[in-house]
Amino acid sequence: MTLQQLVYVTKIVECGSINEAAKRLFITQPSLSSAVKELEREMGIEIFNRSPRGISLSVDGAEFLSYARQIIEQTELLTQRYRRTKKSRRICSVSTQHYAFAVNAFVSLIESTDTEEYEFTLRETRTYDIIEDVSSMRSEIGIIYQNSFNTSVITKILREKHLAFHPLFEATPHIFVSIKNPLAQKACVTLDDLEDYPCLSFEQGTYNSFYFSEEILSTAFHKKSILVSDRATLFNLLIGLNGYTISSGVLSSDLNGDNIVSIPLSVDEKMLIGWIVSKKAMLSSAAEMYIEKLKEFIAGYGFTVME
Repeated sequence: MTLQQLVYVTKIVECGSINEAAKRLFITQPSLSSAVKELEREMGIEIFNRSPRGISLSVDGAEFLSYARQIIEQTELLTQRYRRTKKSRRICSVSTQHYAFAVNAFVSLIESTDTEEYEFTLRETRTYDIIEDVSSMRSEIGIIYQNSFNTSVITKILREKHLAFHPLFEATPHIFVSIKNPLAQKACVTLDDLEDYPCLSFEQGTYNSFYFSEEILSTAFHKKSILVSDRATLFNLLIGLNGYTISSGVLSSDLNGDNIVSIPLSVDEKMLIGWIVSKKAMLSSAAEMYIEKLKEFIAGYGFTVME
């Protein structure tokens, strides 16, 4: 086993294909495939599952990748220490539902990075894609929520994909509305109050089951319903159409301005928000720092952080 082979494996996972990885590594595809197969023979495992549709990490491969990343990171630190070179390149990838605190923590992570080079990725995406990203190690960490409605389905999927859910905090559902919306003057709203207003939700693509909805009460009927794919569009429509969306209540004026307010929703429901990770993965130092940043921001918003 060589350090170069470990670099090859991490690059394939990063690119999602051997062909693309070979291009970025400036080697031929057969040479890259041969190097990986030689590594698999030496280790006695299959790092990648191969099919006509492409490649994906195996369960053993997910564990192997976490160790490979640790070795590469430590090698860079060792080289830096004794060759007096610049600090090692930091890499971290996160997939998340659309939460302000996740972005706040990501910004803080980057600001705290004391290296000249880094490659960080933040994907605000669909629930199923978050799970797939972490399962394939495209992302080290995923941020999702569970509640009484979806927990059995989400837990089953996480178990099948060998992922662990770590709770961060419990939130009471709130709605986000424009400050010009008549509901903005209320201390608390009910579902009846919302009946005549457009409900905005994040669309979930192919996997549009109610269990993957980013908003709780996903089975409730809405006379006016609008699906969007990104947070900026959702907030623009909240303002332009006097609509609302249901979320955790964590709202950042730094990110979203002062035109949106958060109001408690009177329902007997809770959101348990947490992070998911491969059960066999060892987190990089950047990922560990990101989790600490998450906890700092959550506590700063007044929530009790779960350990």
